[in-house]
Amino acid sequence: MTQLLLDLQPTQAPSLDNFIVGENQELLARLRTLAASGCFDALYLWGREGCGKSHLLAATAALALRRRPALLLADAPRAEDFTAPPGGLLIVDAVDSLDDAAQIALFRIFNTARLLGLGLLLAGSAPPLKLQLREDLRTRIGQALIYEVKTLNDEQKAAALRRHALERGLKVDDGLVRYLLSHGRRDLPSLLAVLDHLDRTTLERQRHATLPLLKEALQLQLVPDDNEPDPV
Repeated sequence: MTQLLLDLQPTQAPSLDNFIVGENQELLARLRTLAASGCFDALYLWGREGCGKSHLLAATAALALRRRPALLLADAPRAEDFTAPPGGLLIVDAVDSLDDAAQIALFRIFNTARLLGLGLLLAGSAPPLKLQLREDLRTRIGQALIYEVKTLNDEQKAAALRRHALERGLKVDDGLVRYLLSHGRRDLPSLLAVLDHLDRTTLERQRHATLPLLKEALQLQLVPDDNEPDPV
């Protein structure tokens, strides 16, 4: 009989400390400065799906709230959601999904941000030149400090997976990690989700992590075909 267990593993809130840095050292240092500053500054982050943009935005918002007002807007915010607290920090995710009214609201905030000492942290799926936005807003974003969030290479992903498994008390050998990297999705959140499922399965069945159990966890995801391009 399968033993049913509650998943009591703590879920870590996004922070700059638990972000897997990889080649993004300069970006993280800049985000720490932005969170602590009470002056105008504007940063724009972009990168492929799964690179960690949303994690960085949430982490910066949490850090900023210790010192200054901060507002994080995601999930297609409306124009009326945009506010500009003097000396605060406005963070907007997925700017390329904003409707016309929200784009106008963000453009107007850009025009007053320096006067208000407002910090701006924006993120999108493409560099400014390729954003499908109003030209005036796209130009403003292009004047910000722009960072591409670099994805991890396989060696860095393997280290992240081993660390995640260790934090959950899950014993996985290097062979399982290599198999997961070869057959799982390429983005780190999906890979970590497979490990989480594997951990729950081993606890429920009171078994060690094995290749058959890992394959079972992978089958619950829509693993892309070998010839299918990575998600962007």
